[in-house]
Amino acid sequence: MARVLNIANLLTGVRLLLVPVLLGFVVAGRHRAALAIFVCAAVTDALDGWVARHWSQESRFGAYLDPVADKLLLSGLYAAFGYSGALPLWLVFFVLGRDLFILSGVGFLAARGQRQFPPSLWGKLSTFLQILLAAAVLLRDAWPHQALSFLTGGLLVPVAVLTVWSGVHYCWRAWDEGIRRIDEDPYRE
Repeated sequence: MARVLNIANLLTGVRLLLVPVLLGFVVAGRHRAALAIFVCAAVTDALDGWVARHWSQESRFGAYLDPVADKLLLSGLYAAFGYSGALPLWLVFFVLGRDLFILSGVGFLAARGQRQFPPSLWGKLSTFLQILLAAAVLLRDAWPHQALSFLTGGLLVPVAVLTVWSGVHYCWRAWDEGIRRIDEDPYRE
């Protein structure tokens, strides 16, 4: 129990609690408050990993909880952006569709005995650009400026392309892993 209740996991829990607050502020049009909560969530994300590594608080629970908190935050933020009109719905559908696609694929692999499916370079790059766009949208809406509008507009297509490509790449990796597992099955005739 001590491995579950530690500072790193509490920081992740705080990030989970910040998600509905952040989404509420985005939908309500309270842009500066939303930006402040987003920054707090980013700080907890950086701190929980640092605390876990440097204070030997890594745990299996934390390893599962941290990406769940990250995904809920980012996916929820994109859903709120779509709802509020801050981003075009087609992009929101790409981002949320990819996440659902990957989640269902991971569930399928887990049902087949695959317990680990690390993110790819494309997935990490896609997530980085999604975070960058989310931060730019929050900044643009908190302090409207032409440069920030230009930045968000310039990120739409790269985020869409990388989101779709990383989803295709995950699918290819899952297929390849599934084929390898079948070829390595000692009970296969």
